[in-house]
Amino acid sequence: MNIAGIIDLEALRQYALTLPNVVASEIYLAYCTEPGAVYIKEQMEKSNANRLLIGACTPKTHEPVFKAVLRGMGVDDSFLEFANLREHDSFVHMQNKPAALAVGKDIIRAAVARAAKLEPIPRKTVPVTKEALVIGGGVGGLQASLDLAKHGFKVHLVEKEPTIGGKMAMLDRTFPTDDCSI
Repeated sequence: MNIAGIIDLEALRQYALTLPNVVASEIYLAYCTEPGAVYIKEQMEKSNANRLLIGACTPKTHEPVFKAVLRGMGVDDSFLEFANLREHDSFVHMQNKPAALAVGKDIIRAAVARAAKLEPIPRKTVPVTKEALVIGGGVGGLQASLDLAKHGFKVHLVEKEPTIGGKMAMLDRTFPTDDCSI
């Protein structure tokens, strides 16, 4: 579902320009695409912006795209804020456009206030030993051990019983093939 059919995006864009610290407000319906990323970069450089607020979809699926745009510009990716207008507004108020606009303004105002307070998140790189301890030699533990080993980890498998296989080793036959379970 597109938020544009429910929320008056132009009214939200104009409202955002009235808020403190907002240097630009643009509408582009496909920011998460390659052309959208180029557009973000162009607009941020043009307005000399040092923060990016996206008023659109969930950060769950699109956050990496926008963080990559910031990193590509040499801007710390901690300076990204999301205003989830899709799930937190348009889905909830799809039958009430005035309410959708009012809530959208609240969401944008709160996101702008949060964005103004964003600071770089310190990052520390630490050496990692590619070893793993898997506790339990049942079906899950064995599969985890195999998956880790395929990714180059040295695996230490610990099982309290004298044999591996867990509950599976106690079965005579397995469904649906009726194969021997051992």
